[in-house]
Amino acid sequence: MAHYDAEDIVELKNRKKRRKRLFRLLTVFLVMLIIYGFYYYRDLWLPKLKGIGKQYKTIVNDGELAEGNFPIEINGGADYQLRYGDDTLYLLSDAYTYYYNLDGAKIKKRQHAYTNPVLDVSGENAIIFESGGNEFTVENSDEILYSKQTENTIIFARVSGKGMAAVATTSDNYACELTVYDKSGSVIYERSCVDRISDISFVNESKGCILSFLGADNGALATNIIEISFNSKDSLWESPPVDTLGLDTFVCGKGAVIIGYTACAYISGNGQISSYYKYDGDFAGGDSQGGKTAVIINDDDRRKYSLALFSGAENPLIIDFDSPLKYVEIYDGLAYVMSQSEIRAYDFSGGLRSTAAISDSYSEFRRSGDYIFLMSYNHIDRIDFNS
Repeated sequence: MAHYDAEDIVELKNRKKRRKRLFRLLTVFLVMLIIYGFYYYRDLWLPKLKGIGKQYKTIVNDGELAEGNFPIEINGGADYQLRYGDDTLYLLSDAYTYYYNLDGAKIKKRQHAYTNPVLDVSGENAIIFESGGNEFTVENSDEILYSKQTENTIIFARVSGKGMAAVATTSDNYACELTVYDKSGSVIYERSCVDRISDISFVNESKGCILSFLGADNGALATNIIEISFNSKDSLWESPPVDTLGLDTFVCGKGAVIIGYTACAYISGNGQISSYYKYDGDFAGGDSQGGKTAVIINDDDRRKYSLALFSGAENPLIIDFDSPLKYVEIYDGLAYVMSQSEIRAYDFSGGLRSTAAISDSYSEFRRSGDYIFLMSYNHIDRIDFNS
């Protein structure tokens, strides 16, 4: 058995301390060497790190017009309406409803007898109604599902992807009345309203609706929102008045988005105003989808033109332009905005994803599949658009 004297024990402890100090010094030196290496080669890795999820090459589409079935010529000029759903274009003229596939081939043509027809589309279903009249039709490319006459004058109507129709009409005793029809045309819900309905959005797999109403608050026009279930006469929730003339209402999770004439707002799932943004200029168009909202604002006096992007209830990201903006649409998580000479696609972090040069003769467009359908006074063109 080995024996150690006191000096050996002290030497052994000192040796262990020296090894620990040396290890710490080597560790510190190695860390400093790594830090220096990162710093020395920062020009190589820093741009890549900053660009994770944000940096990409902007796609420049050629904007070449498709041939074959295009352009689609329109009889009746600027009064036509164009919508899309389930890879089908729905075109309403002064006398006919046309169905086209995305290659511009005509699938179906139906004549209607409406003097002031209005079209709404959801999924594969369309509703055509007489604005200021009392007739409407729900149909798809295969068949007419049902046609109805209302007692009072139709203000407007909406259709769901399941073929249900929500129709707002005038009333003798109230500001308006709401009637909801199922896919066979049977009435499943009725409501008398003390304020005028300005928009309707189906929710919860067409088991209810979000309704927006125009009213007044402190002498100014305002909009408030309610959610209803077709199984109950009571509202599920109601928002306070929003200080704007509401133009469109969109579903946002369990709440809603109001795009108004002077401002837009997010409404939470319990009916509270979670954000409010007043435009710095004149409203020129807006769209919302899946909680993302885009609004275009023009101020000709100051020559200021901008796109406001909202990712939920938060402050918008503002993108400035050099010329007036005409139209905006959200598709597959991107905001597509039309100016006088091009269409640009932005993500909601402000990244420019793609562009295409266009003629200034177009006033609107529709985005579907790999294409953008450009709308001019009396014809529709198509361009490829890779985003």
